[in-house]
Amino acid sequence: MDLDAQLLRASDVDALPSKPATERAAYGTDPLQFGDLRLPPGDGPFPVAIVIHGGCWVERYASIVNSTPLADALRDAGVATWNIEYRRTDSPGGGWPNTFLDVLAATAHLRVLARTHPLDLDRVVSVGHSAGGHLALWLAAAAEGRVPASSPIGAWTRDGAPVAIRAAVALAGIADLADFRTYSANTCGDVVDAFMGGTPDAVPERYAAGSPVQLLPMRTPQVQVVGEFDRVMPARAREAHAAAVRASGSPVELVVVPGAGHHELMSPRSMAWPAVRDAVLSALSAPR
Repeated sequence: MDLDAQLLRASDVDALPSKPATERAAYGTDPLQFGDLRLPPGDGPFPVAIVIHGGCWVERYASIVNSTPLADALRDAGVATWNIEYRRTDSPGGGWPNTFLDVLAATAHLRVLARTHPLDLDRVVSVGHSAGGHLALWLAAAAEGRVPASSPIGAWTRDGAPVAIRAAVALAGIADLADFRTYSANTCGDVVDAFMGGTPDAVPERYAAGSPVQLLPMRTPQVQVVGEFDRVMPARAREAHAAAVRASGSPVELVVVPGAGHHELMSPRSMAWPAVRDAVLSALSAPR
């Protein structure tokens, strides 16, 4: 039995239907610096999920289209979603440090959106898939001021976070960049060095600022939702992430979805959807 043939592909998720966004808004001047805001029906104020698509930090694998079905389904579950696009390694100006800075700028833009939309900025979670899961975990650390102030991506350590992140929900989120580069050829290819602008030995300060496991301990709860057959976060990697967080004394939950692969996590029509939805809703309702 060919397991890969039975699991979803990114293109399957891209083809799923979704309803239009409430508003598309730019958070910067680059054509890739924008996001789609979706509001549930009603008066609000609504809790918010910042949704970050994956794609190995490169344009050719995924775009905001891939995270649109999930963002739309979370909106149907009563959560406002801010589904963001951002510059990637093969985008003009993307990669280190600007991919990280785009995520910070997009998050800060929630303050602008909240002036005209009923958003509850006391209840915000980051939700990301794969490489976007890495950015969702990293964003939570950045909002805590965990990123070294000397780093080009340490702006919130220096200036204070404009939006607090209540929890980070990683969907097969890459937590350890140095470790992922040792097996990424099986999924993304050799993408980490290009994304970070060098190896861990050549630019250790970048990995120390940009890899979530190096930013522990964190007060912000982390949830890692992974498919049983996921190759981006296989058993060894996901268990290592959970163990590292626990060892630091930080809160973490690992949820493994039986029968799911990597892209099932992004499909509201798959067996993984209840686990993803419940992780987000539980994170938003948990006391701070």
